[in-house]
Amino acid sequence: MAYLLAIGAALANALTTILQRLGVRQAPADASMHLRLLAYAVRRKVWLVGFAMMVAGFGFQAAALHYGPLSSVQPVLTLELPLLVAILGLWFRLAITWREWAGALLGAGGLAVFLVVAAPRPGPRVPGLAAWGVVSLLVVAACAATAGLAQFGSPQWRAALFGASAAVMFAFTASLIRLVMLDASHRWDGIFAHWPFYAMSGAGLAGVFLAQNAFHAGPVTASQPTLVILDPLVSLGIGIGLFGDQLQTGGGRGAIESVALIMLCVGGFVLARSPVVADLRGAESPSDGVPGAGVPGAGVPPAGLPAAGGLAPVHGARGQTGGWVGWRRARPARSDGGAARGTVPAPPTGGAPCGPG
Repeated sequence: MAYLLAIGAALANALTTILQRLGVRQAPADASMHLRLLAYAVRRKVWLVGFAMMVAGFGFQAAALHYGPLSSVQPVLTLELPLLVAILGLWFRLAITWREWAGALLGAGGLAVFLVVAAPRPGPRVPGLAAWGVVSLLVVAACAATAGLAQFGSPQWRAALFGASAAVMFAFTASLIRLVMLDASHRWDGIFAHWPFYAMSGAGLAGVFLAQNAFHAGPVTASQPTLVILDPLVSLGIGIGLFGDQLQTGGGRGAIESVALIMLCVGGFVLARSPVVADLRGAESPSDGVPGAGVPGAGVPPAGLPAAGGLAPVHGARGQTGGWVGWRRARPARSDGGAARGTVPAPPTGGAPCGPG
């Protein structure tokens, strides 16, 4: 049951990535690390649909962590990448090549081998406040360092570091979800009387904020590898170190599990760097009201009709940049060399000045 719920969470996360990336990719550049980035996002329908998918994914993940430990649920969430590529291929009609198939098989194969060989089991420990304090300080320090370094450098660098920061925060949120589910197993209404629920809510909102900055800062091909791959790895560390989750490592199993995790990470990296995922940067959402939206290349003029001679690009509303809304027929120049109606002729650039001498 935990695995099925985790797959549902991975599917919801894949949809979230697409919709929220489309929702914030045209936000002002100076909105990074400011609440006005979220204020911009909530005014866009496509982002709100993505937020609904995120809530659904959170519900699936919480239910999965109710039935299984961190060390078994979180690695399954890496299936987000193959599902992301599949959605882009079906929705945006992008061609799936051998590279995507190889990355999906490598990642899924590594995940299956790890889960079968490691056979993760829930830990016997319920962490105390001191242990949570240490983990909280480490998480805050890691997120602050990566988010601070993300203020400089290329868009790829910034997106990758924001993705790493969000991954650490999401892994921490997952550990808090696990604790809340342990409280809920005794009494559901009791979760509101204890600190884990409020810590979980705050960490989850912080993760959402950092993820939006990752989507806004640069291409998905830079943010997704760190966002998707680091999350389960950090979760494994928290699950083993904090909850005492148990992995079977005897008799050479540890070496096989290490190879399986490497396969999982390499497969995820290949998929995240795929041209199919890269094309998400140029796609618009149907919710944005853009003619031809959702089809990559919708802003490209038809073959044989260059923009300079026949079609002219039309900018998006309210001064949006980064793409075209459509194409309109350009007004040809007058045959007598005069300017088009409604324009002021440019002054001569050479020769004798006009007018009486």
